Amino acid sequence: MSPIHFTFSTAFILGLTGLAFHRTHLLSALLCLEGMMLSLFIALSLWSLQFNTTNFATAPMLLLAFSACEAGAGLALLVAMARTHGTDRLQNLNLLQC
Repeated sequence: MSPIHFTFSTAFILGLTGLAFHRTHLLSALLCLEGMMLSLFIALSLWSLQFNTTNFATAPMLLLAFSACEAGAGLALLVAMARTHGTDRLQNLNLLQC
């Protein structure tokens, strides 16, 4: 495994472990998701450049568009949660009361 592939796979794994184990605030979960999406975007871009495939060149841009939609939806949920509950702590959420 080359050092570049090791770096991006490590960045993805660190984002995944941050999402799994550090779930106190919604903003930290959203930042971990954005880090994972950024590492996937860079890995897909380098992969399509490495193999010189023109058919696969649009996949990183499509992933980036979905990542922007995910970020917008996450921030909208963060604002709605901060308005209704007063905080972004995930311990204050109770799905049975919604």
